[in-house]
Amino acid sequence: MKRSKLFRKTLRRRRIRASVSGTASIPRFSVFRGAKRLFLQLIDDTAARTLVSAQEGELSEKDQKETKTQRAHLLGKLLANKAGAVGIKVVVFDRGGNAYHGRIKAVAEGAREGGLQF
Repeated sequence: MKRSKLFRKTLRRRRIRASVSGTASIPRFSVFRGAKRLFLQLIDDTAARTLVSAQEGELSEKDQKETKTQRAHLLGKLLANKAGAVGIKVVVFDRGGNAYHGRIKAVAEGAREGGLQF
């Protein structure tokens, strides 16, 4: 019996989360790719709380008119700037079961340009 695409993604997500964990000093950089928007969070798994978050709705009107990949790049930079203001420089990247290409790769590159280290 063939497994569905969503089921396979869920298995990948569980496998990744078994080895990737964040702390207060090195939080987990979680990426959720929805149908319309991207949601980014820096999470402290030991305290189970979100330290910094960003979503596409926070981008300016001018940036909203860019392509999805360009918006993802800008969103990565935005999250990196917010993290820098809080004093976070090093993170662990959690791609959320998605393949590392397209928007996920653009988020990572934007965050690196913004000053985050993976």
